[in-house]
Amino acid sequence: MKLVSFVKEGELRAGIVQGELAADLHAISQGTLPKDILSIIDLGEEGLKKIKEIGPFSAGDKGVYHLRDITLKAPIPRPVSIRDFYAFEEHVKTARKRRGLEVVPEWYDVPVFYFTNHLAVKGPNEHIEKPVDCEWLDYELEIACVIGKEGRNISKETAEDHIYGYFIMNDWSARDIQKHEMKVGLGPAKGKDFATSFGPYLVTGDELESNRRGNRFDLSMTAKVNGKLLSQGNYLDIHYTFADMIERASKDVTLYPGEVIGSGTVGTGCILELGPETHPWLKPGDVVELEIAGLGILRNTVASRREGEDHVLSTNGENTSQTSHHV
Repeated sequence: MKLVSFVKEGELRAGIVQGELAADLHAISQGTLPKDILSIIDLGEEGLKKIKEIGPFSAGDKGVYHLRDITLKAPIPRPVSIRDFYAFEEHVKTARKRRGLEVVPEWYDVPVFYFTNHLAVKGPNEHIEKPVDCEWLDYELEIACVIGKEGRNISKETAEDHIYGYFIMNDWSARDIQKHEMKVGLGPAKGKDFATSFGPYLVTGDELESNRRGNRFDLSMTAKVNGKLLSQGNYLDIHYTFADMIERASKDVTLYPGEVIGSGTVGTGCILELGPETHPWLKPGDVVELEIAGLGILRNTVASRREGEDHVLSTNGENTSQTSHHV
């Protein structure tokens, strides 16, 4: 199943996509399913069973819309948390080599992660504001999974039972800010916390089973900037699987439904790896398209941020702007 969050008539709703149509899950289930995606995920298997019982729908049915007539948001607009791992060996090797560093032996001991800002999530087609002090803006091509079942000290053998689904993730990075702050030995923080994109769909694992190759999926991953292909990789190349990541993340900690786990960047999946001599750092007006087989295309445009302007999310889920005046 391909699940979405969308805005229609001023309301943020959870939906399911079939072809070019999206159905409001609350409306089409006659109110038996909640309105928001986190509440649906909280229902676990019971919720998935109710969604599967909906069956095919058609244009004209109550709560059914053409995709062109709705505004897609991030599948999970406000996740419970976001842990982003560092799981592709090629990315680690190349990115560190660019900085004159070797891969530290500890990287091969355990998968490591950092927490990023779960309140700065963007969806498909949303503008990404370049931080005022950033000159080295970068994209990062990643795949993410969503926790669907609570668990603590989860073994990698049972970890996939805790995955609700997958989506594309763009871990936007201000590389110059990141480079400066991480000299302190803590982070990344301000180099990352201004935006993370998800979308366009939250795809349940059963949709990807035909791509399974053992404990991995054969999923091609590409990134384009202004239509030019820059990055090519595959989830098969990952060193630490999501099962490994979940085992690590849940050690002595309870994971809850709605938490997001990112893979880290696939090999070649950012300008930092490719080098600005291959492609310059992103600038306002650039269109970044990330595509992963079976998960769709996540497209965002870079915008400049005017100093003093704050963007807030209104109660109806739409982005609005307001100017802050400080005295």
